Amino acid sequence: MLKALAGPCVSLLLLIGVTDTALARCKDYVPQPKPQNASRDIVGQDLDTIHDRGFITFAAYEDFRPWSYEEAGKIKGVDIEIGRLIAEELGVEARFTLVSAGENLEADLRNWVWKGPIVGGAVANVMLHVPYDSEFACRVEQVVFTGQYHVEQVAIAYSEKAYPDDAPVPAYFRYDTVAVENDSIADFYLSSFPGGQLGQNVKRYPTVAEAMKALAEEETKAAMGPLAQLEAGLKDGLAVHTPPLPGFAVGSWTSGVAVHFAYRPLAYAVDDAIYAALQDGRIEQIFKAHGLSFRPPDVR
Repeated sequence: MLKALAGPCVSLLLLIGVTDTALARCKDYVPQPKPQNASRDIVGQDLDTIHDRGFITFAAYEDFRPWSYEEAGKIKGVDIEIGRLIAEELGVEARFTLVSAGENLEADLRNWVWKGPIVGGAVANVMLHVPYDSEFACRVEQVVFTGQYHVEQVAIAYSEKAYPDDAPVPAYFRYDTVAVENDSIADFYLSSFPGGQLGQNVKRYPTVAEAMKALAEEETKAAMGPLAQLEAGLKDGLAVHTPPLPGFAVGSWTSGVAVHFAYRPLAYAVDDAIYAALQDGRIEQIFKAHGLSFRPPDVR
């Protein structure tokens, strides 16, 4: 099982790379029969029931700084604050469940949005921090992908002492060490660099946070991964930039939310709440409060 978003992001971005050359969106896809849920999985999913009972449930990834994590018994993070913002717009309480990432994004959506896990737990009204791609979206008919709120980008963090003049680009790692999260998109990209030139200098860690810790402790000269996760681990003497990434099919992607396909009114309400918060700057303020760069999506 891949931790954080390694599995979901890798599976989605590999799909994007494969389908980039398709003649038309989902041209080769045969629609599936709509799945039937057990009654326990659909209780409390529609918007009216959410209003009547007074709370909305969210699934968010565990141990996923700065997006969602638990600290001193409290669930925190950018995604958590966005969930509370959605709940406030709907006039209900926000309740969160931190979940582990499965083998791929489809498994996570099956477990936490439209069917439920085999053992323990239940689907949520909304799943946060779901990467979006139109090709992938039309293949997972059980889910509505909506509420896009941020554009994520792969970046490189580095030691200013090691690179006092020029920030490093991937070619530098033929000679210098770089930290990555194991089995992440950064790991796959650097490992597949032409001729395998970088393999010996790629140092793998269980999470991006630990990769950034290794950089701060001078175990490596750089670290590569999603920009926000790198920014969350910045210390004095470290910097981050977003250089061109030769041969990278998709170096950025949009994050949003996922809702069960049967509950369109809920999906519309969540999308409207996020759009309003993008327009009036509340989501941007959340990012600023966490010391993160904010790139709003162009969705309307």
